[in-house]
Amino acid sequence: MTKYKLTYDETRIIILSLIELKNQLIREGRYTDAVDELIIKFMQ
Repeated sequence: MTKYKLTYDETRIIILSLIELKNQLIREGRYTDAVDELIIKFMQ
């Protein structure tokens, strides 16, 4: 597994993008499990 050092701003952009994707999936009635897992990983 490759680890990357991300700045605060990079992490923030990724999390906001994942939240936007999650909202889109919810609107479409699709599962959000994978996106939820990624959000949790980036917030740790």
